[in-house]
Amino acid sequence: MSKYYVVSGDILPDVLEQVMQARILLQSGKAKRISEAVKMVGISRGTYYKYKDAVFSFNAEQSNRKAIISMILRNEKGTLSKVLSLVSVKQVNVLAINQTIPINGIANVALTLDISDLEISIQSLVSLIEAMPMVEKADLVAVE
Repeated sequence: MSKYYVVSGDILPDVLEQVMQARILLQSGKAKRISEAVKMVGISRGTYYKYKDAVFSFNAEQSNRKAIISMILRNEKGTLSKVLSLVSVKQVNVLAINQTIPINGIANVALTLDISDLEISIQSLVSLIEAMPMVEKADLVAVE
């Protein structure tokens, strides 16, 4: 299970701040490609790829956080409903559901969630979902 910490950027290596700067350049459109963004902030592409999924900015006033959870579910009556009930109990709002047609008794489902009111950590929510008997696998794909 991953652990997350909120620490002052002053104590972190400069490279982590540069990764965040590169991400902001890409999101704002000031850089069109990763190679352009990393050149602008002075890091290698390898450094960017190494840390891009592990470094996030923290904004205490952030009111709309999103997460995507990918799951492999057994094709049984009420499976998705039970997962959605668990998500609801944890104060999470479902923004989108993408589901494949079940093949060989399983379906792939991706949930896009508003986790701004989540009562537990997102990793704990994923673990609770994965512990459900009808869930074969659950993975956290992204957090914004």
